[in-house]
Amino acid sequence: MSHNVTRRSLLSATALLATSALAACGGNGGSDDGASEEASATLTVAASPSPHAEILNDFAAPLLAEQGITLEVKEYTDYILPNQDTTSGEVDCNYFQHLNYLNNYNEENGTDLVSVGKIHFEPMGVFAGKSDDLAAIADGATITIPNDATNEGRALLLLQDQGLITLSEDAGITATPNDIVDNPHNVNFIEQEAAMLPSTLADADFSVINGNYAIDAGLTLADAVAQESADSDVIKNEYANVIVTTPDKESDEKIAALVDVLTTDDFKAYLEETFGDSVQAAF
Repeated sequence: MSHNVTRRSLLSATALLATSALAACGGNGGSDDGASEEASATLTVAASPSPHAEILNDFAAPLLAEQGITLEVKEYTDYILPNQDTTSGEVDCNYFQHLNYLNNYNEENGTDLVSVGKIHFEPMGVFAGKSDDLAAIADGATITIPNDATNEGRALLLLQDQGLITLSEDAGITATPNDIVDNPHNVNFIEQEAAMLPSTLADADFSVINGNYAIDAGLTLADAVAQESADSDVIKNEYANVIVTTPDKESDEKIAALVDVLTTDDFKAYLEETFGDSVQAAF
């Protein structure tokens, strides 16, 4: 009797231990799967603070969350690191640059980053510093412009449209001050990093500032004394801000979901309500 009870107890204990072990394995497997699913449902995007990160956090993140995608936004204040981190895989994609800059970056760095969607464009503006009447600009006035290859030509073309200078016929979007063939007011052009232009505005007569840096500084197109035409094909085709990733992630479902939520009529309405004319849909 005693022997039978002991044997039964041992069998029960063995069964209990086996069941517990199986449950533990099942529990761990479930936890690992959950962690894996959670990681796969996270989309990491590099972005400049405004308007890009603002758009991602305020508009896109809640909509992606409804689809089970957690949007992680990493903010950058320069134009180089976001592309480097996208290439290395530190982030899944980025949202800070226009098409022309992307093409120039790939050419200069031997990279193959790709655009997966045109989202918006930011008309570049001429902002008043020490002077406020562009049409009556003084001889020898100083105008600061971006010094990077893609935005400098864009700034000079805008000033040519205002009748301040004339560029050589073949200059185009890659123009530099060396391409100026007529400068009737002897304007002095100072090339600076695009991010620095708002902070040095007070030291110049005028400054041609990129939309995102103008927004960061609390400036809007309503403050500008001149601006690019938003209807220009060059603006839409060369300067539309895009979602950029690597070729192997070009068909990534999470990135596609991000592009989808940023190319809707609701998004157009959000841009108009939030940024006015400073940020406009490019689709």
